[in-house]
Amino acid sequence: MTLKYNQILVAVDGSKEAEYAFKKSVSIAARNNATLNLINIIDTRSFAAIEAYDRSIAERAQTFAEDLLGGYKKEALAAGVQNVNVVVDYGSPKTMISKDIAKKVQADLIICGATGLNAMERFLIGSVSEYIVRSASCDVLVVRTDEPLNA
Repeated sequence: MTLKYNQILVAVDGSKEAEYAFKKSVSIAARNNATLNLINIIDTRSFAAIEAYDRSIAERAQTFAEDLLGGYKKEALAAGVQNVNVVVDYGSPKTMISKDIAKKVQADLIICGATGLNAMERFLIGSVSEYIVRSASCDVLVVRTDEPLNA
């Protein structure tokens, strides 16, 4: 068993928790000289109804994701991470992150925030991070912010 990570997959969505997950992933990737794979999955189910009225929503979501990951990539490279890949894809974040993308990049660590932007999905079918923990075939690190939880 090795204690070194080679392929780190970090899921970001623009939330505060995802930003913390990104910062932690940069530190871990730099220490392990690992490849950092930044991923944003655009959840097509969350805007399917709106898209019937506004066709530009998918384009705006794509632009947001590319800008977000582009900024994170620059930050990771500046912090000393040698290899940074960016992936923007469409589908269900739960399954895409834990199964499809993790397998594609041969991830040995997935890092994600404890909660993300999609409160409705969390209410209806459980959180993305919870699903990743249960279904991923590699180590998973769920990162929380320093902010206290509201009781």
